Amino acid sequence: MSIFTGASTTVVALGGNALGETPDDQLRLLRRCAGALVDIAEAGPLIVTHGNGPQVGQITRAFSLGAAADPGVPNVDLPEMGAMTQGYIGEHLVRSLDEELTLRGRAGRVAALVTRVEVDGDDPAFANPTKPIGQFLNRDMALRRMAEDPSQVYAEDAGRGFRRLVASPLPRRILELGAVRALADQGFLVVAGGGGGIPIVRSGDSMRAVDAVIDKDRSAALLAADLGASCLVILTAVHRVATGWGTPRQEWLSALDAARGRALVEAGEFAEGSMCPKVEAALDFVEGAPKGARRAIICALADASRALSGEVGTLITA
Repeated sequence: MSIFTGASTTVVALGGNALGETPDDQLRLLRRCAGALVDIAEAGPLIVTHGNGPQVGQITRAFSLGAAADPGVPNVDLPEMGAMTQGYIGEHLVRSLDEELTLRGRAGRVAALVTRVEVDGDDPAFANPTKPIGQFLNRDMALRRMAEDPSQVYAEDAGRGFRRLVASPLPRRILELGAVRALADQGFLVVAGGGGGIPIVRSGDSMRAVDAVIDKDRSAALLAADLGASCLVILTAVHRVATGWGTPRQEWLSALDAARGRALVEAGEFAEGSMCPKVEAALDFVEGAPKGARRAIICALADASRALSGEVGTLITA
């Protein structure tokens, strides 16, 4: 029996790195997992979010190369790039899910929303950008970019070259929450919050999009909590969460409670920018409700169907 049987709303977060290197790869992989996603939707309303890191990197590179070759190619800021990825990844998800629903006699009930997420303009992350984006550059090119635009920060990334760093503020409010809820209440399978959402800072009655990347798993956890979901599923490139990753003491975890999870995070057992934010998002979600009211699972995209029966993945509870 599925661990989600009898569940209310479920939010599923797909990792951008689990979607292949090209649009063709992405569509193929999404078609492969569409059945598992629709299986979850059979148990109750389903909201799907997705990452966009590799895809934003591709768009960044394309515009950079285009602008260097043709003065008519404009510079495009990060919020616009995020909106572009929400569009084309969202369309691939809608197409894949609609095809699966058509096979089950339920066509025409999928919708994708361009989603904005409010962040705090005073978030400390803006003073300490840590999220690498875009292509790798040599030192001279990185220094030239920073001289041309002093607001941009570049740093060496894992010895492979220099990449631009941007802030990763915490999500505070899903601005399209009402639209997501309304669609779900009407029986739509909803795609929303892509790439963590387009980051928006509010100042009085005005709002502006900012160059930042919100962690998509944290946005998914916030969305799930705000919707009153009982399940958060984080699909990624590994089968389970592990301690001692890549060392002789590596241990796969089939289950994790909040107390041990927080202790392992504090001990630095999970890599920053990789598994750590996924575990933290899952813990934030399960801890924000009465004990047993919420559960989260982290597993590989390819294992989604089996994860629902508890065969694979890491189940996280309060």
